Amino acid sequence: MRPFFRSAHPAGVGGPSRVLFRVAQCVPFVIVLLGLGVELSPAHVVYTGPLLTAMPALASLTMGPLGTLAAAGGALAVSLTTTTLHQAWGGQQIYSNLLGLLVVSVASVTTSNAVRRRRQSELDQVRRIAAAAQEVVVRPVPARLGPVGAASLYLAAEKGAQIGGDLYEAVPTRHGVRMIIGDVRGKGLPAVRSAAAVLGAFREAVHYEDELAGVMNHCAAALRREGAAPGVGDRGEGEVRAESFVTALVAQVSDALVVQVVNRGHPPPLVLCRGKAHALMPASPLLPLGLEDLLTGRAAEPQSYPFAPGDRLLLYTDGVIEACDPGNDFFALPQAMEAAPACTPAQFLEHLHQGLIRHTRDRLADDVAMLVVDRLAQDTAGQAAVAAASTGQRP
Repeated sequence: MRPFFRSAHPAGVGGPSRVLFRVAQCVPFVIVLLGLGVELSPAHVVYTGPLLTAMPALASLTMGPLGTLAAAGGALAVSLTTTTLHQAWGGQQIYSNLLGLLVVSVASVTTSNAVRRRRQSELDQVRRIAAAAQEVVVRPVPARLGPVGAASLYLAAEKGAQIGGDLYEAVPTRHGVRMIIGDVRGKGLPAVRSAAAVLGAFREAVHYEDELAGVMNHCAAALRREGAAPGVGDRGEGEVRAESFVTALVAQVSDALVVQVVNRGHPPPLVLCRGKAHALMPASPLLPLGLEDLLTGRAAEPQSYPFAPGDRLLLYTDGVIEACDPGNDFFALPQAMEAAPACTPAQFLEHLHQGLIRHTRDRLADDVAMLVVDRLAQDTAGQAAVAAASTGQRP
């Protein structure tokens, strides 16, 4: 169904600006009611016809065709009611006013509809471009990666876009399956550039760095190079290089029944084991990437946690746990994980997705990225590797 207003949530409009936009949408109807009040008062000698005639045109500036028609209908109802009440039928001015209202209404609805169609076409094009960019920066992970089954989900808070500042990746290597998830400070193109720099470094370093901490160091170096690139400070859009940082977490799942984690200021991953979810808290919290100058402790070292067959590991960004309902209550992620039925990784993420939609009333305030991996049973993983080898494919 077409929306009553041209844009229920105008792109880039928020806070006080959104309130002003809503007020502007109400102005034509307030003026129509004022005109009715004037016509029903002793001041009805003031002729409101020309004022009412302009209401459809005023409504078309902030509303779609249905909203414009509503304003035109209100103006027409007031004109007919007051003309009948004051027994003014037969005057040339009345018919001129009604004809003018008809012409303005038709022109306003036609113009509003044309503008809506053009904006929808432009929005569809932006979405197609964003979808293509998303496939490059945050592409979906394969359903099977060595000893784990996997799935990923990305949701952008920005209406009309499908890409933002969150990032994730999972890559099978000779060391095992290595994963990253991160959250770039800020929004828009600056966040996309930082995310692309970190992901590019990760995709390269995972194959030749023996230590997981070395992979994280490469990501940090790439972010520093991106921030120091010529012209970065002049790119506009509110970029402040000194305030750019990325919370990031890299993890590794190998044949050993553990998961290794290096966490740089990111929300701790959750492991669902035997129906209970628990967080993999770091022993010593570290600052995010980009804030290395403030580090005073020892270098990041990977920490190991049990990860047995049948366990499920969830990496996520803070947009998940900070998602609020109308009562400002946060989304209970551990409870949502425990409530999920037995299902595949992709179905599990869809369950969490629907839970987020219900909790926030489909009004995400921040981007959301989730990456889930299931530790497969040893025989299942072995059969998958044998089948892949027989077909000349990587497991």
